Amino acid sequence: MRQVLIVAGLLLGHATIAVAQQPTTQAPPHAAAPAAAAAVTANLSLADAISVARANNPAFREVQNNRGPAAWGVRSAYSSLLIPNFGVSGGMTYTGPGSQTFLTQSFSQSVSTVSSFYDLSLNWQLSGQTLSQPGLAKAQLRAADADLAGAENILITGVKEQYITVLQAVATADLARRTVERNDEFLKLAQARYGVGQATLIDVRQAQVARGQAEVALLRAQTAISVEKLRLFEQMGVTPPLDVREVQLTDSFSVQPPTWQMNDLLTMAEQQNPSLKALRAREGAAAWGVRAASSSYGPALSVSAGWSGFTQQFTNVDPIIFAQQAAFASQYTECQDNNTIRTSSGLAPEDCSAFIWSSQNEQAVRDRNSVFPFQFTQQPFQARLTVSWPIFNNFARELNLSNARTQHNDLEERVRARGLAVQTDVSQAYLTLQTAFQTVALQDTNRVAAREQLQLATERYRVGSGTFFELLDAQIAALRAEQDAVNATYDYHKALAALEAAVGRSLR
Repeated sequence: MRQVLIVAGLLLGHATIAVAQQPTTQAPPHAAAPAAAAAVTANLSLADAISVARANNPAFREVQNNRGPAAWGVRSAYSSLLIPNFGVSGGMTYTGPGSQTFLTQSFSQSVSTVSSFYDLSLNWQLSGQTLSQPGLAKAQLRAADADLAGAENILITGVKEQYITVLQAVATADLARRTVERNDEFLKLAQARYGVGQATLIDVRQAQVARGQAEVALLRAQTAISVEKLRLFEQMGVTPPLDVREVQLTDSFSVQPPTWQMNDLLTMAEQQNPSLKALRAREGAAAWGVRAASSSYGPALSVSAGWSGFTQQFTNVDPIIFAQQAAFASQYTECQDNNTIRTSSGLAPEDCSAFIWSSQNEQAVRDRNSVFPFQFTQQPFQARLTVSWPIFNNFARELNLSNARTQHNDLEERVRARGLAVQTDVSQAYLTLQTAFQTVALQDTNRVAAREQLQLATERYRVGSGTFFELLDAQIAALRAEQDAVNATYDYHKALAALEAAVGRSLR
């Protein structure tokens, strides 16, 4: 929701600019700004930029997506340990008329049949693999979380550095704008001196060239602001919702002397550096992988149970009825012949009415045949308990265990190497920060001296005791000193951002 409000604010700022039709000036600090003027400028703070980047940066979202399978891996591991697998299957079959031969026996059917079946099965297995899977899955989830924290640290550092780069570009453009204004004054001064015959036309032309070059530098500096803002929005993972020239960065950073101690920073980095923590989590997952591979030497217990049923139906029941009628007629004739023998022997005749075919018999045959597809004949319930112990499998277990141990050992070395690299990164960033802080003070002194030199050169040229070449040299030296001071200031902020990235936490 916060990201939506930020983008809506940027769009609202752009719409207000289109309606305003005239620029507005910033009110003094003690004056209340008009409501319309407050909405003219679209403001973007560093916190808002980081918040939008968390929600939209593609690389960060890609790492976020990797956590989902790891979380489901934990659920699957516990489910496999506690809950049996349950499966349902079913199907239908058609068999045409014909004969089949199995060994020396032949089976034939003159009528095609259709059949259906179902099968319900439960399976549960307990082994060293299933016992070790929850620990392995949780270690992999911790590794995924550590990867996510590392990606977030990289994202925040990238956004912060680009935010500072935009501010540096803004400061450079402001310096270029003041240079243009100064060159306008120099041109007016040269024209005034030329008008009274105290300067030559060369001075005027040189002043015009200097002003033109300053205007070109200002144009390039303004373009650099837009380019760096576009790169900032790229880091945020969104398309700029309006003209980036109207987006104003609201945060500012002050230069403070670094008061942290190297040992404290190294301790914090050892505990909080995201990439180091991610490798340690991976090493922990690899250790569980060794346990899982070692457990394959133990026995496995499996339990299964099943329920099933089937149907079989002739597609044409008339041949069956005819065969039944013939069988009844044969049995009736045999019963009559038997009664004749019994009567001649003085015995009572048997009742042959049971062998007389009737419509009820025909309907019973048709009813017994009408079972497809859901009137199943239940099969007996089956359950099985199995204990297996692998003895030899062509060194497959040894190979898996060796691979797991190698991966664990490699990750241990990577953790150690990354720990050394983190110490180097923190030490280098700390030394760079100290140098940057000292450079800020030196460049500020140089800037003050260059300004005084430019002021003296300007006054000397104004009274006619200096040349325009001296004035231009003083201006170039002043511009270089101003630019060096700006660069030193923002190099300090970037060095601090790099130190925060190496430590793994904010230090401001």
